[in-house]
Amino acid sequence: MSTSYSDQTTFSGGASPVKSLDESLLEALSEITTSAVCLKTEQNNFLDIGSYLYRASVATIELQATENTSTYAVEILQSLYNSIHLAKDTFARIQQSRERTSEQELSSIVKQMEGIINHIGEDLSSIAPLSFGDQKFAEIAVLSLSREMKNAQFEVRQTNEACSNKQLQRPLPPDEQLEMASITMESDLYSISTEVSTENSHLSDITQIVEVLRGTSKSSQSSARNVSAKSLGSFLEATHYTEPLYKSFFCPLTKEIMDDPVTVQSGATYERKAITKWFEEFGDSEQVICPATGQKLVSRTLSPNIALKAAIVEWKDRKETARIKLISKALSLANTGSMVLDALDELKEICQKRPDKIIEVRNIGLTPLLANLLEVKARQVRCAALEVLRYLAEDGDEGKESIGKTTAITTTVRMLSSSHQPIRHSALLLLIELSNSQTLSERIGWVTGGILLLIRTKYNRSADTFASEAADQILRNLSQCPNNIKCMAENGYLEPLLDNLVKGCEETKLEMAHYLGEIVLGHDDKTYVAERASTALIQMVCTGNTSTRKAAFKALTQVSSHQQTAKILVEGGIIKIMVEEMFTRKIGNEPMTSLKEASAILANILESGLELENIEVNTQGHKMASDYIVFNIIYMIKHSNPDDLNLNLIRVLSYLIKTPKSANSIVSAIKESDASYTLVELIDSPNEELGIAAIKLLITLSPNTGHTLVDRLCQTKGQPEGLMQSPTDMTQITERKAVSAKFLANLPHQNLTLNLALLRTVPGILQAINYIQRNGTRSSRYVGDYLEGLVGILVRFTTTLFEPQVLLLAINQNFTKVFTDLLMETSSDEIKKLAAIGLQKLSSQSINLSKQPTTTRKKFNLFCLRKSSRKSKAQVCPVHRGVCSSQSTFCLIEVRAVEGLLACLDHQNVAVVEAALSALCTLLDDKVALENSVKLLNELNATQQVMKVVRDHKNESLQQKAFWMIERFLINGGHRSVSAVTQDRLFAANLVTAFHHGDTYTRQMAEKILRYLNQVPTLSSFVM
Repeated sequence: MSTSYSDQTTFSGGASPVKSLDESLLEALSEITTSAVCLKTEQNNFLDIGSYLYRASVATIELQATENTSTYAVEILQSLYNSIHLAKDTFARIQQSRERTSEQELSSIVKQMEGIINHIGEDLSSIAPLSFGDQKFAEIAVLSLSREMKNAQFEVRQTNEACSNKQLQRPLPPDEQLEMASITMESDLYSISTEVSTENSHLSDITQIVEVLRGTSKSSQSSARNVSAKSLGSFLEATHYTEPLYKSFFCPLTKEIMDDPVTVQSGATYERKAITKWFEEFGDSEQVICPATGQKLVSRTLSPNIALKAAIVEWKDRKETARIKLISKALSLANTGSMVLDALDELKEICQKRPDKIIEVRNIGLTPLLANLLEVKARQVRCAALEVLRYLAEDGDEGKESIGKTTAITTTVRMLSSSHQPIRHSALLLLIELSNSQTLSERIGWVTGGILLLIRTKYNRSADTFASEAADQILRNLSQCPNNIKCMAENGYLEPLLDNLVKGCEETKLEMAHYLGEIVLGHDDKTYVAERASTALIQMVCTGNTSTRKAAFKALTQVSSHQQTAKILVEGGIIKIMVEEMFTRKIGNEPMTSLKEASAILANILESGLELENIEVNTQGHKMASDYIVFNIIYMIKHSNPDDLNLNLIRVLSYLIKTPKSANSIVSAIKESDASYTLVELIDSPNEELGIAAIKLLITLSPNTGHTLVDRLCQTKGQPEGLMQSPTDMTQITERKAVSAKFLANLPHQNLTLNLALLRTVPGILQAINYIQRNGTRSSRYVGDYLEGLVGILVRFTTTLFEPQVLLLAINQNFTKVFTDLLMETSSDEIKKLAAIGLQKLSSQSINLSKQPTTTRKKFNLFCLRKSSRKSKAQVCPVHRGVCSSQSTFCLIEVRAVEGLLACLDHQNVAVVEAALSALCTLLDDKVALENSVKLLNELNATQQVMKVVRDHKNESLQQKAFWMIERFLINGGHRSVSAVTQDRLFAANLVTAFHHGDTYTRQMAEKILRYLNQVPTLSSFVM
């Protein structure tokens, strides 16, 4: 290959030789074409030369894009570079000389440029066919261009004829003319011909090409990423030069390119619709004229011009191909919204009008570029990119797969939360197409939050009907993937899962039931599932294989834990089925593994609050509260090992013990069997939930089996102290700690064995109580229950004060002050009641503990006379007639607990009021100094407080205690008490009511008071 025009230029660096050469060529071509436009002399020739060079640049782009790059290709590009570099220098000389260049010199320069063009044609003809790969059209186009350039000639004109725009060509040899015409007609993508329509050969078009080349040159003032909008337009207009329009393509009537060319008798060709309309204007006349030739037509026969139609179709195809390539180049260079939008609009037009070209759009590599455009801020660009991607997705699986390889899916899903409605709609339309692919539907489901957004859009119909319907369609498409169905259910859209569970094949039902057991459902969702699928799930339990039954059991376990759901399941007959599963069902030799699930479902339903004790559980007519159920459950507890099963059995038993019919049976069965040992042993279970359930059941049993449970507890290693382990550890008060304390507080208080066993736990209990009093009860939800249990344990010691160890403990730990502080400082009704009970038990011992003061005589000596002879006298309690203290004798007066007890009388809680009255009654006992006690209480307005209790509460027990105290006030309080009672007319009315309607003891107490007030005659007033 000749390289005589210039020295060889070599390239080095990180870039490939082909890429480096190509960039250098484009840079040089840009400068040459710019120079050609600027020249005034011989402008037509130089513009033609610039056009040739531009078309040669397209060929170099094709050569660069090939995967079959070889050393030979590099040599061709090197030779092209040398030729173009020589042309560049020539144009530079012309620009420097300008007006000083003579016509002879111009003629020489034009001839020199002619030689360069011819040489470039030689180089192009040397490109091997393999370099174009499967791009056959490019090979033919480059071959056509090379032949044209090799034969190019330019005629030098006078300056005043520079406006002439006629290009001269050397005639082709006869043996090449036919072949050349054939090639030009079939596949000429780049040819310039005098037959080309003049509509596309304006000077402005060449100027636009200059701008295009400037945009691709790295040496221009702006980089390739800063191409102007005008440059972008030039890219799109450049297809007029890569695919010129031939006059034969235009209909003489419409002046537009024909779609269905037909030939008339004169040989002229027209668009079928146009010539048909022309003929219609002549009506039935035989004088029909050919509009192009003016000849009279004898026949109106239209003959399809198949060859021309094929040529036009192929021309359009090649034109669109070139257009797609230029759009791709434009999108890769443009960086402003308007530029990108222009390119995307062109691309949308191609996809709309030429769906067959979509595959070329995809193959040229536009899909990743379009996906990247979804990330830009401009809303219009994103909308346009979404539309083009939708066209690609509509082209079939390959189009969808190409989109799936990009980030488009993730970005599109994120656009569902856009505030711009057109973006949301475009995103939804694209997702509809993509979700038709099973592979991509799974990919869509993987996008975090995608399904949740679609569900929200579906149910937001009032805000956007179109979006709602589109989202619904996408969700239906996504439901072909099981993982998506699960994700939909997790986000509240259960229809696909339930539809497949009810109507699917056995394998599908198994998978859906498995999903249903895994997801977390709200109460409303549980109800909906029960309504839709309970029958199917129950059927799977009854007739399915092991895997199916297991999945159905798991789903029913979750669904059954709600009252409304439980009602639906009961109506579906689930109780009988679960009882059968627990007690009688056998499946051949297969081990029974459904006990845990069946017992859990049964426990859930029983805990729902429905009244089920009378429901039949088998064909023998046994009821839920029958001995059959009770004894079977207790037997299973005794012989069961798995913690989960024991937990469910205890839950069932906890429900049954609340029903009067089965409570006695449970108590008898536990007393008669060793089940109490099992229940006590379960207290220490490492399973937190099981341990709590066992303790709660024991608390319920304690009123009827308390002493039995105490015996079992004290015989168990590590108990009962184990229930109060680390009472001072207040960092985490758990439910287990709270129920353990409650259990110990509820066991029989007077059981000395248990009380003695708990003596060592008291210091820790008091420390925990003080901590809670200082820090409040908000640190944990169980602090209140824990505190009640701790106080209840202290109260139990007050019932066995006859035991010296317990009495000493109460004195040393100052129980009186502890209970008084709790009474005065705690807002809990239960703790107030317990504190009052504790004070009542302690105060009842005060009269026995109070002792008369003793005096000791001292010997007389002179030393004593020198000191003060005053002797200290011990204070005597006016109520207990002895020396008292709050700590050693539990005196309520000394500890000032009376005020707190009287304040409790105004409480709404009857139990608190009754406990406070009981404590105050200890100060009116026959053993104390009643007159002094009544006087002390009257000073605190106790009479009025007690009468208020009668007015506010109709409880018989309260009224009896209140009447008993009022009687004591009247007998021992003198005129003051009588006056207080008689002045309260409302109390008098309540007293009369109690006298008429109270029980026997209440009427007796009321009668005594009325008689004392002379409201009822005494026996002495009658005359016998």
